[in-house]
Amino acid sequence: MKCPFCGHTEDRVVDSRVGREGEFIRRRRECLKCHRRYTTYEYIEDVLPHVEKRDGRREPFDRQKLRNSILKACEKRSVAVQKVDDIVAQIEAQLHERSEKEIKWNELGELVMEHLKKLDQVAYVRFASVYRQFQDVSQFSDTVNQLKGLLKDDKAKPAAVKPRPLAARTTTK
Repeated sequence: MKCPFCGHTEDRVVDSRVGREGEFIRRRRECLKCHRRYTTYEYIEDVLPHVEKRDGRREPFDRQKLRNSILKACEKRSVAVQKVDDIVAQIEAQLHERSEKEIKWNELGELVMEHLKKLDQVAYVRFASVYRQFQDVSQFSDTVNQLKGLLKDDKAKPAAVKPRPLAARTTTK
């Protein structure tokens, strides 16, 4: 591994840990020349489908691009970065389960919107405005009204009543 500080190519691994459900390995390394430490991450190289873009171009699925677009939608919202990383991991898992070698841009956009709807409503509308290329305010209000309708439907459904456990009786003598 090439040291990011001095460029030397010899190092030693100081610590290795498995990250998030075995998805990656985090290694702390120390350069044998300058003795500074740095972190590297090892991921399994995935063969994910190509994304067919709106204009017909095809490009490889880019995890970082997806993450950045979700982070942009969640900007200045109280959404933890870990939640965004979880969404990206879930979408990536969904893509792995598919047998197709391509996914259309609109299918990928709908997957993201599905997750954002549950996570943060403002982020959902922000993402929708870019993904669906809103041209005027009426498209914003239609999306917000649609979201309100979905929320009303969820509130109208009676919540399942959980049985309460019986309290244990204790007697004192």
